[in-house]
Amino acid sequence: YLRNPPPVYPASSRRLGEEGRVLLRIRVSAQGLPTSVEIKQSSGFRRLDEAARAAVERWRFIPAKRGAEDVESSVLVPLQFTLNG
Repeated sequence: YLRNPPPVYPASSRRLGEEGRVLLRIRVSAQGLPTSVEIKQSSGFRRLDEAARAAVERWRFIPAKRGAEDVESSVLVPLQFTLNG
């Protein structure tokens, strides 16, 4: 997914000890831009899901190819929110 910034861990989620994995389905344009971001599997916490979605909406991707041509495609992206210590 290139070198995209990780999602920001919501402060309230940190305080409440919320952790989880969000699985996103992203439609990527031929230019490598996300055209839609859908939560395929929730972390169980709305704040974490929305933080993941907001981050990925700003990401850039390497577009899929059909032969030498860049084409639109879909990709699944898992994002893990884990509190360290």
